[in-house]
Amino acid sequence: MPPRRRTDPAAGEQALAAWLAAPEGEVDRRTLATAVRYLAEELAVRAPGRSVEVRVPPFVAVQCVEGPRHTRGTPPNVVETDPATWLALATGRMPWAEAVASGAVRASGTRADLTAYLPLV
Repeated sequence: MPPRRRTDPAAGEQALAAWLAAPEGEVDRRTLATAVRYLAEELAVRAPGRSVEVRVPPFVAVQCVEGPRHTRGTPPNVVETDPATWLALATGRMPWAEAVASGAVRASGTRADLTAYLPLV
């Protein structure tokens, strides 16, 4: 069963375009939230599964990547980052290794490396 989108793709693309066009990515909170949710949901569509949980607080958490599924508690494979870093990763403005090395991304678990899935656009 494919993941359910909660963000309208057209609205997501519009929000992403606004973020990309803004100097320093400075957009209003609603636009930022829509762009973040859209790209997180896009990751879940392109890498379906439930073995990795990607968290971008306070806006979204999605499960993705094939593999063993967790059912309760904290999943064994977690990726967590802030909205600006997530957008930079998903758009190719920041490489995965650089984000992890700088501490901007916290990744735990054997399946938490998203290099094969990023960038999304």
